[in-house]
Amino acid sequence: MKRILAILLCLAMVFAIVGCTGETKTEDAAPAAPAAEETAAIKIGVILVGDENEGYTFAHIEGIREALANLNIPNDAEHVIWKYVIGEDATCYDTAVDLAEQGCGIIFSNSYGHQSFMVQAAEEYPDIVFVPCTGDTAAVCGLANVVNMFPQTYQSRYVSGVVAGLKLKELMDAGTVTDPYIGYVGAYPYAEVVSGYTAFFLGIRSIVPEAHMDVMYTASWFDLNKENETAKALMAKGCVIIGQHADSTGAPTAVQAALENGEVHYSVGYNVDMLSVAPQAALTSAQNNWSVLYTNVLKDFMSGNGVQHDYTAGYEANGVMISKLGESCAPGTAEKVEEVIAAIKDGSLHVFDTSTFTIGGQKAEDNEANTYFDFSTMNSDYTAVQYVGENIQVITDGYFHESLYRSAPYFGLRIDGITELN
Repeated sequence: MKRILAILLCLAMVFAIVGCTGETKTEDAAPAAPAAEETAAIKIGVILVGDENEGYTFAHIEGIREALANLNIPNDAEHVIWKYVIGEDATCYDTAVDLAEQGCGIIFSNSYGHQSFMVQAAEEYPDIVFVPCTGDTAAVCGLANVVNMFPQTYQSRYVSGVVAGLKLKELMDAGTVTDPYIGYVGAYPYAEVVSGYTAFFLGIRSIVPEAHMDVMYTASWFDLNKENETAKALMAKGCVIIGQHADSTGAPTAVQAALENGEVHYSVGYNVDMLSVAPQAALTSAQNNWSVLYTNVLKDFMSGNGVQHDYTAGYEANGVMISKLGESCAPGTAEKVEEVIAAIKDGSLHVFDTSTFTIGGQKAEDNEANTYFDFSTMNSDYTAVQYVGENIQVITDGYFHESLYRSAPYFGLRIDGITELN
């Protein structure tokens, strides 16, 4: 129990108690926004870490475009200012200030590393709403005009794991594979990545209980060469299925090449459909429907009643999904996927059900922590920022409540069966 308490104390986390089911409730409203009939006067700023050539950013671009269409906001220079390939450094702050000076009433950024610079700008422009997507300090930074949003990606990760598990079982039943060994190409050891790969693994284990997984980090959100080489390294160790929380086509391309070379490997991607680069190797990709969150935030902004600190959406709100199933998927996969999604929606299946995993051989039952911290609580030079959350019980009713107390993931537990190699 002490071990589990210690791990929970080191959960990647700083958050306050703000209800976050569907759309997180908050007591502090940001500045009132223009009424709906004043849509023509709205100007939106968008800060993107990449461009349309990078899968994660492309998903955001599509989400924003759909949200604009949903709310009848013209996608032209008068209403939306797009800023592409903005680094996770002071450039983000300069860009946010520039957008504020150009008259944007709400400014979005799409990368975790943008957050501290967005908060810095928010302090200087209290009448403008700043939305660092995938951020996690809106409820604790003390600023009413900062908003975070993140989908319940762990749900689509779990479903994509079920797809992988069914393929793995097919291979094992045929005698083609004897070791249910999974590899995962991760970006960083942040809670966002840990939550995702753990959900993916638990989806696989729901089909193949003896499966085990190794994780290798690239220290980059997008690096085609690193992701390609990391996938190759994992396959060389014997990994049959390669999952990823990295944004390029590097890993699926490597898996496809190995499959064409006669090796038995398959890929599960992220953000975008990987069938164009891995037509036989790609089974599916875990995806986010960002348009739901962008629509919800902008709709509240336009209502004039203020926005909430946190927004999230899972399968029930159409906030997450998986891509088209590949031709190599096991028979019956589509039917099983529908069954699992229905169970997630009706609450009969919880991704982080504590009966499905252990930590150091023990069930995760001790769930109290006095304070939480994450990389988000530190400056770029790793000095601490004093954001202090409330005492939180994250495991109740037999499962870990992900995305309940803030939108961004905070599942940082390292469960048995998964090994981080670097």
